[in-house]
Amino acid sequence: MIDSAKIELRNLQVKDYEELKISMVKSYQAMPDEYWSKGEIKTLVNKFPEGQLCIVIDNRIAGCALSIIVDYDKFDDNHNYEEIIGGENFSTHSKNGNVLYGIDVFIHPEFRGMRLGRRLYEARKELCEHLNLKSIIFGGRIPNYSKFAEELTPKKYIEKVKLQEIHDPVLSFQLNNDFHVKKVIKGYLPGDHESKEYATLMEWNNIYYTKPQKLVNTTKTVVRLGLVQWQMRLFKDYDALVSQIEFFVDAVSNYQSDFILFPELFNAPLMAQFNHLSEPEAIRGLSDYTERLLETFREFAINYNINIITGSMPQAIGEHMYNVGFLCRRDGSYERYEKLHITPAEETAWGMKGGNKLETFDTDCGKVGVLICYDVEFPEVSRILAEEGMNILFVPFMTDTQNGYSRVKICAQARAVENECYVAMAGSVGNLPKVDNMDIQYAQSAVLTPSDFAFPVNGIKAEATPNTESTLLVDVDLDLLKELHNFGSVRNMKDRRKDLYSLKKKK
Repeated sequence: MIDSAKIELRNLQVKDYEELKISMVKSYQAMPDEYWSKGEIKTLVNKFPEGQLCIVIDNRIAGCALSIIVDYDKFDDNHNYEEIIGGENFSTHSKNGNVLYGIDVFIHPEFRGMRLGRRLYEARKELCEHLNLKSIIFGGRIPNYSKFAEELTPKKYIEKVKLQEIHDPVLSFQLNNDFHVKKVIKGYLPGDHESKEYATLMEWNNIYYTKPQKLVNTTKTVVRLGLVQWQMRLFKDYDALVSQIEFFVDAVSNYQSDFILFPELFNAPLMAQFNHLSEPEAIRGLSDYTERLLETFREFAINYNINIITGSMPQAIGEHMYNVGFLCRRDGSYERYEKLHITPAEETAWGMKGGNKLETFDTDCGKVGVLICYDVEFPEVSRILAEEGMNILFVPFMTDTQNGYSRVKICAQARAVENECYVAMAGSVGNLPKVDNMDIQYAQSAVLTPSDFAFPVNGIKAEATPNTESTLLVDVDLDLLKELHNFGSVRNMKDRRKDLYSLKKKK
C-alpha cells in the first residue's frame, strides 16, 4: 500500500546526482560499475534539459530516462552505442536534429511493478511530439537471449518474444509500449554478455510529425475522459468488487485516458451483508470500506497512470454520515469532495448530512470540479466552480427512475451551457434486490457540452446506451471553451449583469 508520498515526474537536475547514482547502481546490479558520472549528467542537463526525465518518490529517484536529439540522417542503422551518443560530451546532440534518441532508461528495483517505465516512455513520446521530431529510436538490450542463444538466432528469438512464447524483460516491455524492431545490431554494446552483444534497434514513429505537441507536465488541451456505467450486482466479497474496479481502470487506461469517472455509491452491493441491520446501521457498515477503497484507488491511479474520480462512498465522521468521494491523481496525491445537498430519501433512510466543502481541483488537465448527483440541480454551486476556473465538471450520480435521471441530465446540460464547460456524468444500472433501499437503478452516462457552432448541435458529445453496463471514452478540447468564452454566439460568463446581482462563496 502507498503512503502519503507524492509521485513526481519532472526534469532531472544536477543536484539529483547522488540519488541518481544510488538508483543506477541498484538498477544495474549485474554491471555495478556502469553508472553515469556527475560530469556526464551535468553535460546532458546543460545541453538538453527537457530530455532528461526522472520520477521522484519520497525524495528518491525511482526511475530515469535520458535522451538526446540527433540528426539521424548522418547515421545508418548499423551504429553502435558509443558512436551514436558522441562519447562523454554527447557531441552528436543537435537542436536541429530529427530523432529523439534514448540513451538510458532504468527503474529502481524497489519501485518496479508500479508501471513507472510506461510513464517515462509516455513522457518521452509527448516530448517527441512537442519538438516535432520524426521518431524515438534507441538500442534495446535482450538480456534473456543468452539463455536461448544455442538454439535460436536473434531473429527467431525476437519472433518468439513478439508471439509471447518467450518473455524478455526489456524487449517485451518495449513491444508493449508501441515500439517496433527496426533492425538487429551486432556489437552495439560491448560487454553485454546477457544479450550476447546483440541489440534491437527500436523505433516509435510520431504520427503528428508536422504538428508540435506538449512538453512534459504542461496542461493538456485535448483531454480524454473515460466514464464507467456501472452494473449493480452482488459480489462474493470485497476483493471481487475491487477486481471489477480494476477491470474498468485497466480497460480505460489502455486507451490513454486522462480521467476515469465512477458513479455515486457504486459500492452499494457490499451493503447486502448488513441487511439484518437498520438502514442507518447498514450505511454505517458500508462506510467501513471507504478508507480501504481510497487506498486502492490511489494505487490504481499511480499504477495505471490515470486520474480517478471515485464516484462517491459513505463516510462516517463522528456521529454524522456524509456522502463523499475522492479525486485520486496519477501523481499519488488526492483530494476529497462532499455531497452538499442531501435528498429527502438519503436523510430519512440513512441519516445523511450535507457537506460543507466546495472547491475546484488542479490537475494535469486543468481545473476540474465534482458535484455529486443532486448537487448539479443547484446552479449556484457550479457557477462558483466556474468562476474559479473549472473547465470540466464531473457528476457521479445514482437514480432509480427515469424521471429522477431526467432531472440530473437536464440540469447537467444546463450547467454546461451557462458555465461554458464540459460536464461528464456517470451512473449505475441494474438492480440490487437483496439490498434494502437500493432496488433498481436507471442511467445513461454522457458527456455534455455548451451549445454553439464548435460543439454538437444538441449539446451532447457522446452518451452510453441506457441501462447497459459499458464504458464511454470521449475527447474534449479545452481550447474550444476559450474560443467560446471570447467569440461565442452568446457569452454567458461575460454577459452576466454584475451591476444587478452577484454570487459569492461563504468562507
